[in-house]
Amino acid sequence: MKLIPGSVTKRALMVGLIAGSGILAASSYAMTAGDTGKPGCEARHGQTAHGNREEYRARHLSELKEKLKLTPEQAAAWDTFASASEPAMRQGADRKAMRGEFDTLSTPQRLDKMLAMSEVRHAGMVERTQAIKRFYAQLSPEQQAVFDAEAMPGRHRGHGQHHHPS
Repeated sequence: MKLIPGSVTKRALMVGLIAGSGILAASSYAMTAGDTGKPGCEARHGQTAHGNREEYRARHLSELKEKLKLTPEQAAAWDTFASASEPAMRQGADRKAMRGEFDTLSTPQRLDKMLAMSEVRHAGMVERTQAIKRFYAQLSPEQQAVFDAEAMPGRHRGHGQHHHPS
C-alpha cells in the first residue's frame, strides 16, 4: 500500500485534534460545579473534602485515644497533645478581605505580609511538634508503635483517602 506523504501527517493531526478535544471536553465537564455559581475548583474547594474536617479530626483523635489504651497517668499528656493538635484559627480567614487588602499593597509589601504569615504558621508548627514529642515520650514502646501507625491521617494510605474516611 502506497501512502501519500501528506496523508500520514493529516491523519496524525486529526487524531491529535480529536484526542485533544476529548480531553478538553472531559476536563471542562469535571470542572463544572453544578449550580453554585462559582467556577469548578473554586466552588468545590472547602466543601465536601474540607467541610467535615473538624468532625473527622475529632473522630480520628477519639479512635486514636482508644487504640492507645492510655493509663490514667497519661491523661494529662493526652489532653495537652489533643489541644495542641487543634488547628489554629486561620489568620485572615476572610479570604475576600485579604485579597482586597493585597490588591492595595505594593509587591514588596505583599511579600513582607506573606513572609509574616509564613512565620506565624511556622511558629504554630514548631509548637505543635514540641507538644507531640512531649506526648510521644510519655508513651510505652507498644503505644508508640500504635501512634506511629495511626496518628498521621493518610500516612500509609493513598493520597486523598484521609479526606473521605471509610
